[in-house]
Amino acid sequence: MTLSAVQADFFLHHLAIKSINPDKLAEFYSNVMNMKTNKISSQEFMCDGPDRKIIITSGINKTLSYAGMVCRSEKNLYRFKEFLIQKNLNLLEFKSDLYKSGSFSVKDPDDNLICFGVLKENDKNDHEGIYAPLQHLTFTSQDVEAFQNFYADKLGFQITDRVVKQDGELATCFTTSNHQHHTIACFKSYSKGMDHHSYEAGDWNYIKNWCDHFASNNIKLMWGPGRHGPGNNLFVFIEDIDGNWIEISAELETVHGRPVKNWPQEERTLNLWGNAIMRS
Repeated sequence: MTLSAVQADFFLHHLAIKSINPDKLAEFYSNVMNMKTNKISSQEFMCDGPDRKIIITSGINKTLSYAGMVCRSEKNLYRFKEFLIQKNLNLLEFKSDLYKSGSFSVKDPDDNLICFGVLKENDKNDHEGIYAPLQHLTFTSQDVEAFQNFYADKLGFQITDRVVKQDGELATCFTTSNHQHHTIACFKSYSKGMDHHSYEAGDWNYIKNWCDHFASNNIKLMWGPGRHGPGNNLFVFIEDIDGNWIEISAELETVHGRPVKNWPQEERTLNLWGNAIMRS
């Protein structure tokens, strides 16, 4: 029996992002995102926090190397792989020190590399720091319809919410690979790449703790606090030194097979409480 992504129950475990100054960006994540840094080489760093992991390598700023998705079951990973083979997807070999053997990757329509595997047993989440696991990644794209078709139809993510313009054009699509409202989403934009990555604190009090921590590092909020319409989550945003947007979220909606909801493209959809950052 094959399994779609949401049936196999994948979650976002780590991101690998590029920077022209990987050492400086790693220092930022160590201090501001409350993570420990491991220097793998002069051009590669591993930043670890409680259930959050960012790999930083040398390259063009604000560029994703890959997103690492994890399945808790090797059996489910194999069944998901069979699901993709039946969809005639081109599966790419992918090896990582974080994954057991059997991991692989695919490229989405914008050439974003999405990797799938099962964690090695020695990957423990015993790092100290303020609570907020890495939870979702959001892209920008010139073609959100292609994003929706690929993630929903080819990978088997569940569409939860969509934002639709007045003329019917798709502006945003939220998809999930588990019970949380979205693990990968996409905004319509004139460019393609990363929009933001998000950490789910779970509770409003943790957002307060994060904001106090940001203040102690002289980091100003760029947006929020607010509440999104899709997902109904509380949020604050900051920028790292390369301009990558980082979200701390809380109370993200859990979904269990509910119908897709369409939202109008307006400020209130992005922020029920106040001002919004409109992508296009």
